Amino acid sequence: MRILILGGTAFLSAETARHAVALGHDVTCLARGTSAEAPDGVTWIRADRSLGAAAFADAAGDWDAVVDVSRDPVQAKAALESLGSRAKHWTFVSSCSVYADHSVPGEDESAERLEPLPAGQAGTPGTYGESKSAIEQMTLAMVGDRAHIVRAGLIGGPGDGTDRYGYWPARFAANSGPVLVPDIPGAATQIIDVRDLAAWILWAAETGLTGTYNALGAVVPFGDYISESRRLAAEAAAGGEPIWAAEDWLVEQGVDYWAGPDSVPLWLPPGHEGFQARTNRAAREQGMTLRPWQETLRDTLEDEVTRGLERDRKAGLSRATESRLVAELSSQRAEQR
Repeated sequence: MRILILGGTAFLSAETARHAVALGHDVTCLARGTSAEAPDGVTWIRADRSLGAAAFADAAGDWDAVVDVSRDPVQAKAALESLGSRAKHWTFVSSCSVYADHSVPGEDESAERLEPLPAGQAGTPGTYGESKSAIEQMTLAMVGDRAHIVRAGLIGGPGDGTDRYGYWPARFAANSGPVLVPDIPGAATQIIDVRDLAAWILWAAETGLTGTYNALGAVVPFGDYISESRRLAAEAAAGGEPIWAAEDWLVEQGVDYWAGPDSVPLWLPPGHEGFQARTNRAAREQGMTLRPWQETLRDTLEDEVTRGLERDRKAGLSRATESRLVAELSSQRAEQR
């Protein structure tokens, strides 16, 4: 197959390109390449999608499949206008952030979506869900029954640049004192391995699968995820002891949810009980296969060790903040005894 990946230098798009090359496909990546190189074995078109239609001048000819991971509706529209009529199959990697309500576990693809961003408005980090919703809408309008809409959840595995899924196994393996952990053992986590997602995207392109699907991993209780993180750390002759903290107390201390500096990764605010607990049944019935989540976690920790357990991270508590919070919590508990 002749495949064009709009991107191809970062995480999912790079993994998709590598997997496609390994399968023997003729792969082209269109990307600026400002943060990383394109994988070996691909044809690389260096282009800036902010230039609109001009960015696709060198993407000549017909394509068996196009894969777009864009979060900017303006750039996505330019790609669809330039390439849509020349693509037999079009994959848009959307997000479960398009859903309007995250409070109900088990919801499927029929759940209500956010209102799409108005036409012509560029996406921003603050309008991520609305932007993806807008791109879904225009993709279906412009390529119709050739469209495969992939609503991904949190993507994990080796190479993850968000630092969320890998935070906990890396933190225990670092063995740098007590580990502050939210006391939410029954809360859901739901991560799809980047390698499984890339494989399914390509399988769908090869078989002509179309439609809209939640591309999600298995639902795993947070407590099980923490236990396995500790077990893997122990295998590496390391492992800090957990200090369990109540959610209300973490909120009082100003700790952030989910992601970003001085946050607690995978911890979600009230009203998000379904955010990591949506059904993936439709995708599994259409060929999506998932490796055991323990394998993803193991490989993630190996990647974390390679990248450095004490490196600066985009998500998680800094050592200084964590030490301060552990000392404060320990003091409060001592006074209560």
